[in-house]
Amino acid sequence: QSYLWLCLMQVVFIGMMISSSLWGNISDKYGRKTGLKMSVMWTMYYGILSAFAPVYGWIIFLRALVGFGIGGAPQSVTLYAEFLPMKSRATCILLIEIFWALGTVFEVLLAIMVMPTLGWRWLLGFSTVPLAIFAVLCFWLPESARYDVLTGNQDKALATLKRIAVENGVPMPLGKLIAARQEDRGKIQDLFSPQFRWTTLLLWFIWFSNAFSYYGLVLLTTELFQAGDACGVSKGQRMEPRCSMECKYLTSDDYKDLLWTTLSEFPGLIVTLWVIDRIGRKKTMGLCFLIFSLCILPLFACVGRTALTVFIFIARAFIAGGFQAAYVYTPEVYPTATRALGLGTSSGMARVGALITPFIAQVMLESSVYLTLSVYCCCCILAAIASFALPIETTGRGLQESSHRQWGQEMMGRNSTSSGGIPQSSSGSQD
Repeated sequence: QSYLWLCLMQVVFIGMMISSSLWGNISDKYGRKTGLKMSVMWTMYYGILSAFAPVYGWIIFLRALVGFGIGGAPQSVTLYAEFLPMKSRATCILLIEIFWALGTVFEVLLAIMVMPTLGWRWLLGFSTVPLAIFAVLCFWLPESARYDVLTGNQDKALATLKRIAVENGVPMPLGKLIAARQEDRGKIQDLFSPQFRWTTLLLWFIWFSNAFSYYGLVLLTTELFQAGDACGVSKGQRMEPRCSMECKYLTSDDYKDLLWTTLSEFPGLIVTLWVIDRIGRKKTMGLCFLIFSLCILPLFACVGRTALTVFIFIARAFIAGGFQAAYVYTPEVYPTATRALGLGTSSGMARVGALITPFIAQVMLESSVYLTLSVYCCCCILAAIASFALPIETTGRGLQESSHRQWGQEMMGRNSTSSGGIPQSSSGSQD
């Protein structure tokens, strides 16, 4: 049963891994809003069907299709980032990530209420309700003005900007839109141009490590909580803890501790918000990885349940913060022509990490807790080095529009100035 459950979780990540780049390509070629709507509709449809799966084979197939749809979720960050001004982009992207944590808490609370009485089918059904609400509301979403300018739709981009101005009760900035049209959008080879080759490779490893460690810690939490007093003392000798990897229902105390560790993502977000514009994106990611590794080290000792919960709380806070910092950095570093694809491929690498981590957090854990913890600790140390080694720091830099152009500044009015009084020019977006 344990391996059947493992397979059920794996197929979701396989679906996400396969589709992430595809949704990025669709969003670069046909629009951010189009890709996002398609992925949401897909996820909701197969999520509802999953609740009616008659046999195990069908649930495996349908959950893989759900994962395929979830692979397009990161494109919401692409769409959002392209509307944000430079000075508040990091803050706004991090604040929207609150809803990732809220969704996690919602699912834990839903499981506490539904699983003991109604069972897993109702849990899957109720889990699609937020998707249904978004499916209705997403028709209100505008398309990215940056994307419209890049595709030569200046009138549509201008209409979007006018709508924003009206809804915010402010006048339109002076100037006119200038097309920076580029037909060859969403090409994978652009991610490996001399300007972005090392950035892409390092980012892929950073995203891999984020998901590998984040989901690994989530799995370790339930396994270590279920193990309870597995770390004991026998005849004065400290014994290495072992986990039986049995499929057991979580107790109320397990759910309570799981909820506490899930809530840790909120202080992690607050810390990331405070440091990301002060020390930069690269150092923020590196710092989060290092603190995660430091919090894993005490688990090598036979700590009690309270100390275990505290260290897992801190570790999850910072690995979640590192994940959020990567969501800020990745859309900023790539140009509009390949931004969705860059985020999509990075997200795909994250799913590779999520796909591998159950074999470490559960299968390897059955043999050795120490070896399992060592793998996560070493991986995050390497990811910290990769973060510091990134060649581009995006703090204080505008979004690049075309992959054929150099770094540009934000779309701002002719009379706008920065905080230091320096006029802000455009990279072919506005004159």
